[in-house]
Amino acid sequence: MPAADQGVKKSKNRYSLIPRTLNFITYGDDILLIKGAPTKKLWANKYNGVGGHVEAREDIASSAKREIREETGLHVETPQLCGIVNISTGEQQGIVMFVFRAEAESREVIASEEGGLEWIPISDIAKYPLVEDLQVIVPKALEADRPSRPFSALYTYNAADELVITFGAE
Repeated sequence: MPAADQGVKKSKNRYSLIPRTLNFITYGDDILLIKGAPTKKLWANKYNGVGGHVEAREDIASSAKREIREETGLHVETPQLCGIVNISTGEQQGIVMFVFRAEAESREVIASEEGGLEWIPISDIAKYPLVEDLQVIVPKALEADRPSRPFSALYTYNAADELVITFGAE
């Protein structure tokens, strides 16, 4: 099918999405999280997985590998897709976040300007100031059989602008 026939037109009834990746890297019983730099506009001084925007002409898995390499210095061969999150922003354009997990071959990381990297025991992550969805998303992403059954979630915001997470049927 030609590109012109893909049905991409501006329409009040159509929703467009910005693709992003969120990646959780483990090593044994630890998970690698990035603490947002104090100067970051979003999630300053909070812990998050590594990730970012999918570049034009880049497939989703390649984006995950690139973001991991850029933000941690780690090279992972096969990140596993474990979830897809539609983030409804209340605007015509939303975000679709592809959640991956990967096992690191070493603990040697190289921090980037995005923030400091820390290996944290998975059992202790609730003790850290996390980006608001991580306490819910990390356990879903790390479930043993997740690569064969990726989760699906919708993020919306209520009248008080608080995050509401709804999971699809699994």
